[in-house]
Amino acid sequence: MANTTAPATRSAARPAPRRGLRRAEAADYIGVSPSKFDGLVADGRMPAPRLLDGCVIWDVLEIDSAFDDLPRKGHPEATTAPASTSDVWSNPRV
Repeated sequence: MANTTAPATRSAARPAPRRGLRRAEAADYIGVSPSKFDGLVADGRMPAPRLLDGCVIWDVLEIDSAFDDLPRKGHPEATTAPASTSDVWSNPRV
């Protein structure tokens, strides 16, 4: 006999695809804590959020693009943070 009981909600069976994520969800999406995600947004490695009627929401497509731009471990261009424009060693005068 087949199981005829349906899940209580759509998300119980299959989450609905979403374009926007709240802060904690966006952090979880890329695998970091919310406070680390805040730092990535502050230093420009992750995108700024959008506002929708007072809700702060991150666009998944923008997060994906920013994540794709992150350096890979072991590659010469890999750094732990973007170079500061006020750092005289990273901006030598000729």
